[in-house]
This record gives sequence, C-alpha cells and structure tokens, in this order.
Amino acid sequence: MTSYRQPGVVLTDHHFSVPLDHGDPSGERIELFAREVVASAKADADLPWLVYLEGGPGFGVRRFIGRQAWLGRALQEFRVLLLDQRGTGLSTPANRQSLPLRGGPREQADYLAHFRADSIVRDCETIRPGLTGGAPWTLLGQSFGGFCATHYLSTAPEGLRTVLITGGLPSLDATADEVYRAAYPRIARKVEAHYARYPQDIGRARRIAEHVAEYRPVLPSGYVLTPEAFQSLGILLGSGDGSHQLHYLLENAFVAAPGGPVLSDAFQEGVAAALSYAGHPLYAVLHEVIYARGGRPTDWAAERVRAEFTRFDAAKALAGEGPLYFTGESIHPWHFESDPALRPLRETAELLAARGDWPALYDTGRLAANEVPVAAVVYHDDMYVDTEHSLRTARAIRGLRTWVTDEYEHDGVRAGAPRVLDRLLALARGED
Repeated sequence: MTSYRQPGVVLTDHHFSVPLDHGDPSGERIELFAREVVASAKADADLPWLVYLEGGPGFGVRRFIGRQAWLGRALQEFRVLLLDQRGTGLSTPANRQSLPLRGGPREQADYLAHFRADSIVRDCETIRPGLTGGAPWTLLGQSFGGFCATHYLSTAPEGLRTVLITGGLPSLDATADEVYRAAYPRIARKVEAHYARYPQDIGRARRIAEHVAEYRPVLPSGYVLTPEAFQSLGILLGSGDGSHQLHYLLENAFVAAPGGPVLSDAFQEGVAAALSYAGHPLYAVLHEVIYARGGRPTDWAAERVRAEFTRFDAAKALAGEGPLYFTGESIHPWHFESDPALRPLRETAELLAARGDWPALYDTGRLAANEVPVAAVVYHDDMYVDTEHSLRTARAIRGLRTWVTDEYEHDGVRAGAPRVLDRLLALARGED
C-alpha cells in the first residue's frame, strides 16, 4: 500500500487479488485497484467505511482532487473507498489492447461474461472483510453503481450498513427491449428541450448532418463520422450542462477552406472527445448485457427498437423538413465500425449480444423483505434511467425512501456537490 497527501486528505492505494469467476475461487485471478480517502485530521480515527461504485458500465472511478463534489461531505464521517470496478481504471484492464491475451472473440466474450453487477458485488464482498474488519459498510452507487447496489441488496445485504443510490434504480424485470422502448421518448424530450433553448441549432444540426452524409469524414483520431454517429452526440443531453456543451460544439462546426466549408479542427476534436470509447470500451461492449436475464439474448436491442421511432431516422429527417433528432444512451452495431477503439471488439460484442445464458440479477423476494436502510434520488425525466422503472423498483424494496427531483439531471451527485449526498444520508437515517 502507498499513502500520500492532497490538500485536506490522505490517500492510500490498495491492490486486491480476486477470482475472475467467483464460482471457481481456485481458478484464474484478476487484480482490483481501489483508492482509500480520509480527511487529514481523521487519518488515524476509527471511521465507518463508505464504498463508491461509479456509473457505467465500464468507467473507472472518478479521480477526485482533494474534497471535490460529494467527497467532502462523505469525509466528514466516513473513510471512503473509490473502487475501480473490474476491467476499468487501474484494475486488470479489458480493452482492445489487452483482450487478445484471452484468445479470439469467443474466449474474450466468455471472459467478459464475468464483468456484470453480480461479479462486481462479489468483488466488494471479497475485499470488505479485510478493510472493515468484517463490519458492513455504506454503499454509494451512481447510475450503474446503483444497479450494482440493488444486486448487493438482493444477494449480500449482510455486508451493507446503508445504501445510497443516485440515478440508478434499475427495473427489476424489464427486458433490454423494454428498457430502450422507454428510453427513446425520453431522449426525444431532451432533444426538443434543447431545440427550444437553442432554436438556431435546428439548422446547424441539419447542415452538419447533410455534410457528414455526403462526405463521411474520418476524424484525426480515425473515428468515421456518419450521420448516426453525429446523432449520438445527444448523449450529452443527459447531464446538467450537456445542452450547453452541445450548443457550443455545434456553433463551431465549420470553417472556410480553399475548397469550401469543411468541419473545423476544433469541432472534430470536440466530437472525437465526446464520442470515443477508447477510455471506457466496456461501456459499449457490455452496455446491453447489464439488462440481460433469463435465457434471452439482447440481440442489439437499442438498434432494433430504434426502428419503431422513425423520428430518429437521419435519412428521413434530411429528406424532409423536420428537425434532426439526436440519440444517446444507446449502443449500436455501427459503433464497432466507426470507433477505432471498438473495431477489434466487434465480433466479441456480437457474441455477447447473442448470448442467452445470463442469470437473473435481482431477487424480488429478498428485496421485499429488505432491512437495510436505503435512500435513492430519482431524477425527474432522467435521460439515462427511466423514472417510472425506478419508482416501481423503489416500491418493491422494503423501506426504501425516495427523493424525486427535477433540480438536477443524471449527474446530480456531482453537480449538486454535498447537497445530494447530505439529503440521502438524512433520508436513510429518518432525519428528513
């Protein structure tokens, strides 16, 4: 372990060895990385633990500096563990560079089948006793981290002192198709709200999409920009300042060149940063299988369901006079053609999409008998997680208290600084 300091905090880096397959504890092992954070003035104190599970799937835990965002509130009373979930951050990596070590696409898909919420929770239970001395800990789960928290409550509630969920109450029974059938209308509402705020972007988006459809530009990063890829910039619209980010990106799209207008370098760099999965490929590869259950393959659900919502058809939009609708929070086969970080993983992703032997993740009977204090913030019309799905799940977990708000978007736990965490702790403790 290595300890060091930032302003106001002491950090300690931990490395853990865990089974790849918890059903075969004597088999292959992988490494997990986690960073312990404690307030400098309390570094030697006997504090309860809070473990944070980042959203995703496939994102390494956020690298905070000092007491940023919600962390300052947590450090008032907790020793915090920031866990890089398996395959992310400094844990044993899983990407286009490392996965060929497993073998071909079939071996890679079999390996990645161990990277869902069930394995992440068993990782937590493997490392918890050594850190806490066996005491249960508080869990803060953001987005997909909340999906993991719900599985944790289903399978190992004895390891939990309190559960706090931000924008991450999953449906307990919806198929991947049903998840995306609920998602597209939400995305449409976000697009319409963006155009109402920035009506000048209606024409800008059409002009960019027409240019992209004609020239199919290849960005300096190697990303092939198609109309569908351009539409996927709508993923920005689910965060608090995302509409503004999208607007500023669109307004800088073109620059005059000797041969006529071309996409500016600044625009191309901004698009590449927003769309590339190089830093988090598992988000794309595992995105739909986090919803899979009960012998039913996901089979590119978002792509199939999109055909039911014709307003998202770029060719039809450009052929008519209506606005171009952005998409977001969905993964499609073309992602594995456009993005150079994903191209080598296309066949692996196809095999995962066709896989049907996924176990159920949630035990409704155990959740109905839950005794762990749970509080969840549900963001009104959250673009990434369906509000009605979340509220149905909230009603199915005994004792869960909800805070439904339109003050924040999906990133409220970060944008709201200490307020969101403070409110959830008060709810869980019956103080609010």
